[in-house]
Amino acid sequence: QVQLAESGGGSVQAGGSLRLSCAASGDTYRSDCMGWFRQAPGKEREGVASISRNGPTTYPYYTDSVKGRFIFSQDNAKNTMYLQMNSLKPEDTAMYYCAARSNCRFLSSRQALSKQYYNYWGQGTQVTVSS
Repeated sequence: QVQLAESGGGSVQAGGSLRLSCAASGDTYRSDCMGWFRQAPGKEREGVASISRNGPTTYPYYTDSVKGRFIFSQDNAKNTMYLQMNSLKPEDTAMYYCAARSNCRFLSSRQALSKQYYNYWGQGTQVTVSS
């Protein structure tokens, strides 16, 4: 099993920045492929970004709405990944979830950002952006 713990959410004004963290523990070899998802009230959970900790080099992937604003990074020594969110907009307001699966091999970019391909989930951290 893999346990995921998110942190770093909060409230910020539009244009501001936040950095989310996701710490993995347990059978971390099962978490080579990791993703960030978000869910706003009344909406489906959507993929934000996906990263492969040990390749392929085509990663990370980002959903179009966050490209150029969000940056996905990782510290493998700490089994922790980060989502740096810049130029935040009110439409970024959502609960953000960290997710993992054993590897990213054979996933298309669309699949890597689809929740059904992930086995492990964190509890989420709230991000609220005010205008």
